[in-house]
Amino acid sequence: MTADPTFRGFALDAETALALLQWQAELGADEPCLDAPLDRYVMPERAEPPPAPPPAAAPAPRDEARDAAEDLVARAEAMAAAARSLDALAAAQEAFDGIELKKGARNFCFCDGNPAARVMIIGEAPGEEEDRQGRPFVGRAGQLLDMMFDAIGLSRKAVDAERALYITNVLTWRPPGNRRPEPAEIAMMLPFLRRHVELVQPQLLVLMGNTPCIAALNQQGILKLRGKWTAAFGLPALPMAHPAYLLRTPLAKRDAWADLLSLAARLDG
Repeated sequence: MTADPTFRGFALDAETALALLQWQAELGADEPCLDAPLDRYVMPERAEPPPAPPPAAAPAPRDEARDAAEDLVARAEAMAAAARSLDALAAAQEAFDGIELKKGARNFCFCDGNPAARVMIIGEAPGEEEDRQGRPFVGRAGQLLDMMFDAIGLSRKAVDAERALYITNVLTWRPPGNRRPEPAEIAMMLPFLRRHVELVQPQLLVLMGNTPCIAALNQQGILKLRGKWTAAFGLPALPMAHPAYLLRTPLAKRDAWADLLSLAARLDG
């Protein structure tokens, strides 16, 4: 209900107007109105403001963390490229202080096996036992790896290059708690790994697990990649499930055996 504050034809004094207003309020009038009805659904016309001038292009803010990471990768590339032998590469990689893993690891795990081998195995990272001994693949997973390749006549202890294995990891320091390597860590170690392959010059690569596939192929999903020959660092490469996965999933050993037979056939061919 609306209230009309005027009383047509009469001059109202303040007291009368107030009394009428109170009377109307008692009747239920709760909103005063004008002489003419007001359509509150009509939007008032507004002049369109002139278009604002386009803002001046501001320089993109620098991502200091990204710049620092790129600088570390560039430094790793320079140090790796300068290495002319495996000993020089090991010394350069061990001296590289851009990766935080180095501070928490006990030992530097560079390689194991015969550098003249036709087959180079690339794993993920050292575990607890590898960190203790300073050699890759010496824990339970490493023992299974030895048994697997011994079944096709290959061994890290073999002197004959035809039967020998050479083993390394993408990361040469153990991640805390055996966690999965982070992308930034892989990126920093990739120049050293690439140079490692160039210096060893194997005939074939075996990529053991997801991390080597990420580093060498820029792909992951080892259960989809395994058993399919591809190319990595300019060489034929065979992705395989990591022995640690086989220990957790014994049924997957059948696929691993098929991969080993494929590797043996490739070597014989």
